[in-house]
Amino acid sequence: MIYEIKTYGDSALRGENKNIEEVDDSIKEILDSMVETMRNINGVGLAAPQVGINLKMFVMEAEEGIIRKIINPEFIQYSEIQIDHEEGCLSVPGIYKKVKRPESLKVRYLNENGESIEEELGESWARVFQHESDHLEGILFVDKIAPVAKRLVSKKLLSMKKETLKKLGK
Repeated sequence: MIYEIKTYGDSALRGENKNIEEVDDSIKEILDSMVETMRNINGVGLAAPQVGINLKMFVMEAEEGIIRKIINPEFIQYSEIQIDHEEGCLSVPGIYKKVKRPESLKVRYLNENGESIEEELGESWARVFQHESDHLEGILFVDKIAPVAKRLVSKKLLSMKKETLKKLGK
């Protein structure tokens, strides 16, 4: 099933997201649909709040053909090296700006089988993991861009928010 992506201004993107207590068939179905949705729009990651589901889980495919389904992510350790890299977001279409993030991470999460995974991620995997984890905390990449960059996109964000609220009938 292809989900509709929530866009900037939708309250689902800023809502509180709950930990998943049990990885059951319904969670697996949601994750599979999220992968289908992400691939349908050529994304590299998709968090549950982006499709209106306020649970702590996301999917990512930072390298073609390798999918990770992440449930209840935790950060164990961050690299001291920070890298500026351009990011975009399916929920903030058409805006791409540089965001500074740790180059690598050590993380822990549950996979789609409910197994606890602990691993080190670098490069694209680390960036996508951080970007999607931010969604689970109600944070969008535009919240992390430099003030000058934020001013440059502020009109576009305001317009996007108005359009989203109009679509929601608010």
